[in-house]
Formats: sequence, structure tokens, C-alpha cells
Amino acid sequence: MGITMRQTLHLADLAATQQFAMAVARLLGPGDVILLTGDLGAGKTTFTQGLAHGLGIEAHITSPTFVLARHHEHPGNGLNLVHVDAYRLTNKDELTSLDLETSLDNSVVVIEWGRGMAEALATSHLDIELQRPGVASDQLLTDFSDTDVDEHRTAVITGYGPRWEGITIA
Repeated sequence: MGITMRQTLHLADLAATQQFAMAVARLLGPGDVILLTGDLGAGKTTFTQGLAHGLGIEAHITSPTFVLARHHEHPGNGLNLVHVDAYRLTNKDELTSLDLETSLDNSVVVIEWGRGMAEALATSHLDIELQRPGVASDQLLTDFSDTDVDEHRTAVITGYGPRWEGITIA
């Protein structure tokens, strides 16, 4: 699966991160897979909250760090959201045991820390890396709360496979 789209966006704050996620939500369909990468506190959960809002999901979105996966049902006929946190998983087999394939026909699947484990889940996927300035990967935050730091960040968006060819996220 080769790269078919690449884009970089500069996001001023957490509100801009949520607005970006809502723009992504407008492009999504059943079976779409998003891999979210970024240091702790980079905005992955904030992004997923904005994505859920953009999909019309009313549930309160929190990080699934300790439960691994949360399934959020759309209140009507829209797309459901499966929010996975692969941070504690050590290999692809553990991710496979979550049986995410069964949700793809009516859901969007967002996998935090899924890079290197979840690419084969679908023929195409969107990889979004959220970067905060001045935070090296070895300076991970130790606070596992749902509070992301409200400062500017960069989103590096890479589409893999035919689904994302020629797509631009505004």
C-alpha cells in the first residue's frame, strides 16, 4: 500500500485540532481506518473528540488507554466510531484479538499508537501524526489524563491506498 496523499497542517490550538478532525469526519465512510500517532498530550484524544462530534456521535469521548477499545454508537443511522488505544499492545496479534474487522462495515476505526500494527486492517488508511513543538519523543508526559496541552501543533497527514488518492483536507 503506497502513499497516495500527503499534507501538513499547522493547528493553532486544541480548538483548531477539533476543527481539523471535523473536516476529516466529513470525508469518512464505513470501513475507514485512521492511525493516530503523537506523544502523550499531543492531541490524539482531542482529535478523536472532534471527529466524533463531526460524525454526529453524542457520547463523551475519553482515551481508551486502559480498556483498549471503546465502541461509540451513532444515535441515528450515521457511522459508528471505534476508538482504540494500542499503546499497551506489544504485537499485531493482540490488536487482531480485538476483532476490529467486524466493525468496519458500519464504523470508522481510530487507532491511537497503531502505526506498525494496524496498517493491514483495511486496503487504505489515513495516518495522522500530531506533533507538538519542543517535545521530543523521549520527553513523554507521565500524566495519563484526558487533558491535552493547549498550544499549537502540526498535523502530518499521510494517506495510503486508493481511498485517499487526490484527497485534500481543508
